[in-house]
Amino acid sequence: MTVVSDLRLAVIDVRPGAAMESQSGLQMLRPRIYGAWRDAGDRRDVAAIVMHPTSNFMGHYLIEPLARRGIACMGLNTRYAGNDAVLLMERAIQDLGAGVRFLRDAGFRHVVLIGNSGGAALASFYQAQAERLTIDSLVDGDRLDLQRDDLPPVDGLALCAAHLGRTRLLLDWIDPSVTDEHDPLSIDPALDCYDARHTLPYAPAFLSRFADAQRARRDRIEAWVLARLAQLRSTAGVPRDQVFLVHRTHADPRCIDLSIDANDRAPGSVWGAGVDGARAVNYAANAMGRVTSLTAFLSQWSSRSRADGPTNLALTAVPTLLLTYTADQSTFPSTRDAWLAAGGDRIRNVDIRGGNHYLAGQPGLVEEAADTMAAWIERTIH
Repeated sequence: MTVVSDLRLAVIDVRPGAAMESQSGLQMLRPRIYGAWRDAGDRRDVAAIVMHPTSNFMGHYLIEPLARRGIACMGLNTRYAGNDAVLLMERAIQDLGAGVRFLRDAGFRHVVLIGNSGGAALASFYQAQAERLTIDSLVDGDRLDLQRDDLPPVDGLALCAAHLGRTRLLLDWIDPSVTDEHDPLSIDPALDCYDARHTLPYAPAFLSRFADAQRARRDRIEAWVLARLAQLRSTAGVPRDQVFLVHRTHADPRCIDLSIDANDRAPGSVWGAGVDGARAVNYAANAMGRVTSLTAFLSQWSSRSRADGPTNLALTAVPTLLLTYTADQSTFPSTRDAWLAAGGDRIRNVDIRGGNHYLAGQPGLVEEAADTMAAWIERTIH
């Protein structure tokens, strides 16, 4: 068995980004990102990075298992760890590039990106721009000083429990029954998927109205964001950005009706068991996209976001592995199919039967996922 060294801390300097993207003056004046990684002895032929736009992946469940299998692995945070209120996906890929360069400078000849959960769209966005840099500004129009050297291409992508991207998540999850954007309790019962009067399985007509209303609400918010941003930037002496709330962003009918996009999941969400748990997340003070700036909304959540996973994966040329966790409550057969269509003959899917979104409490499945990923890297990347 490969001897694994102790966990190491990586501290990586990155270039400054937007004003006030941190409350720490030190972090703004000398921005750094942090990671934790395990080496694989003296082996320097391949390493992996697992990163999420906001989650702290320094304790990711694949770091140690992959290192035991001869694949050095780093869990790396973006500068926005724990705070997506001001997150810009274009800066997040810059941070990921700094991690890739760190491993290249450490002597690793091949690097693989592990895109777990929301990290899948991030990894795909990164590689698409690494192979062909096309963006020179942020979605709001501000200049983006992104250079080709900031994004060293990697040799492969390994996606697991892979969301399609934050732009699609908001569209799938936003609650269309909100009638007043300033009142989290406002509700139209006819569009409330948690209202017991809508019996299971949901009627096709209800699901159609629900989806149309979700898109309409997202589009209304997006139109307001664009108008507000234009107002701010055309008025002398006022801020160029502001923070606002998006109430109730966890109302995916698939959390309740297991016949839709059926897999092995239980009712509820990855943050709350059962229907009551999912509903509680919907009303929670802290939930997906709840607090956001205008610019962060455009970069992450809007229809204008450049970080759609499958769209970017289709622009890449590297081999890709997809691990589908079949009991996941937030990725589904349609999610898998979208990735497979985007990857074409470069992508291979492997089902991890019974796996929940984080493989939480499933140590045997963690080992199975690590076995599958390590074998694919050995066979495909070298």
